[in-house]
Amino acid sequence: MDASSQHDPPTGPARASVTTITLSHRHLPGTSVIAVGGEVDLASSGRLADYVKGVRRPGDHVVFDLTGLLFLDCSGLRVLIASARQAAADDAMVLLAGAHGVPARLMHIVRMHSLLPMVSTVEQALITLPITACAGTR
Repeated sequence: MDASSQHDPPTGPARASVTTITLSHRHLPGTSVIAVGGEVDLASSGRLADYVKGVRRPGDHVVFDLTGLLFLDCSGLRVLIASARQAAADDAMVLLAGAHGVPARLMHIVRMHSLLPMVSTVEQALITLPITACAGTR
């Protein structure tokens, strides 16, 4: 058996083909809920950033539903933080809901909760958001 064959790293294209991201959204009064699934890494974080820009309505709060998120790296964290900055410029909030596994561990390590509220479920996030006039509370 050739010893060098035991140490060959996986090829780049094989790894790239594994990276998948799923995105969907729903609009509620005053809130955009964006579901992120699969893997968010350097190869897919730009797609997430573009999606958020395309579906978030100005002034909306944003709830990221991360229950389907399997992997997250620092490029994905940057997108979440940038989304929070944009929302803050509109006097809105961003909440993260349902993170678990590897993404939750990364968020814990970098103390993401000190930047963005993190809750267990989307329902809990929606209850946490301030009620706004555009949500029908005049």
